[in-house]
Amino acid sequence: MKHLLVTFLLTCAPVLAFADDNAPDIDGIVSDHILPRFAMLSETSADLSHAAAQECRADAPELRAAYGAAFDAWIAASHLRFGPTEVDDRAFALAFWPDSRGATPRVLSDLIATEDPVAQGGETYSDVSIAARGFYALEFLLYDPGLSTVGNADFRCTLVRTITADIAATAAAILADWETRYADLLRTPRADGVYRTEQEALQEMFKAVTTGLQFTADTRLGRPLGTFERPRPMRAEARRSGRSARHVAISLASVEDLALRLATGNAALRERLGDQFARAQSRLKALDDPIFASVTAPQTRLKVEVIQQSVNEIRSTVSDRLGPKIGVYAGFNALDGD
Repeated sequence: MKHLLVTFLLTCAPVLAFADDNAPDIDGIVSDHILPRFAMLSETSADLSHAAAQECRADAPELRAAYGAAFDAWIAASHLRFGPTEVDDRAFALAFWPDSRGATPRVLSDLIATEDPVAQGGETYSDVSIAARGFYALEFLLYDPGLSTVGNADFRCTLVRTITADIAATAAAILADWETRYADLLRTPRADGVYRTEQEALQEMFKAVTTGLQFTADTRLGRPLGTFERPRPMRAEARRSGRSARHVAISLASVEDLALRLATGNAALRERLGDQFARAQSRLKALDDPIFASVTAPQTRLKVEVIQQSVNEIRSTVSDRLGPKIGVYAGFNALDGD
């Protein structure tokens, strides 16, 4: 499972040359970009639930490995925040972050302290606070020195199993909706459908690219950067499990795949985007700082800022060149607020 996502991303990467056709292949994007990512999420989440059923100790290697594989799969799909991921707040149920008010540790602490029967599982767990669901809640139970040891060990074990089962059920529901309904809605726009034209379908995919890049630049990198006077390394995503930089790398690779598919028929644009994504990844790898702890030192902080600038350069190319190329614009997204 260790190299599962890397192999998956390479397998799903677009070939270097497309047919000489200026229109992006919507059906190909659905079949080769979207569906494989949600299939991988469902598969690895089921493996995670199975691993927890076998061994629920926080430091169990098999459980932590399964957690990493499933979390990787979510990050690779997390830019696709439309359709089935938005039903019943499923995306937030899988990934409630940023948690600026510290709701997740607080709710988990209350559940453990009271040994709330809701942790016994079943459909009732979906009624708990969304802060106690998903990958970030599970990270606290597996990696946080306090929450991974507090209270009754048997209850914590039950809670881990319940959360992993909830993750698996959510991922399976997303995949089922894509396979049975939403894929066809995106492939075949019609006057009375969710997407009335192919242009509207392309708009949705383009927005997934721009939103994914914005979240990486402003949140995954921006939160730990804070300000020069007050850096915030403790706000880095998934820092307890050492995954902060990994999430940036996985998201960039996945968003690149979609961007290049949308840029089909324009070799110069594809080359430009490919070079920009490669530059960002190279700078991230050279940083060699898995949780962005280096933002506290001026010289190394600059390296993180340069990575952020690299992502913003990609955003500019996507906005200025890719959007006009396919005849769409970014519009509003879930990150824009009211």
